[in-house]
Amino acid sequence: MDRKSGKYSPQMQEAIRRRATELYQRSGAVEGHDVQNWCQAEAEILRETAAHITYPAVVINLEGVVYTGEYDLAAADGYMPGEWKPGDRIPVRLDGDRLFLRRPNGRELQTNVVKRIG
Repeated sequence: MDRKSGKYSPQMQEAIRRRATELYQRSGAVEGHDVQNWCQAEAEILRETAAHITYPAVVINLEGVVYTGEYDLAAADGYMPGEWKPGDRIPVRLDGDRLFLRRPNGRELQTNVVKRIG
């Protein structure tokens, strides 16, 4: 019952694995239901965590307008918070409700603007 998925963090995978094991044991340890137990565990864990999900964001001051941009971790191409420090000058481009930030490695972090102040 050790099913792994690259779309979840190691912590999320471990929570799903624990829940799937509980389901397996509660059902009398009946073999052959690994995928069913995993899928049920995955659905339960996702439902429980859905209310607590926060979307990672960056806040940028661009010519006096403060933008808050949320980004998708899965599509962030390895971006890790802390690549920039407060006060760093960051090359950006704005395209509608999307804000693109040039990362130190030359790649861009695409965000969806969720708030503008100024």
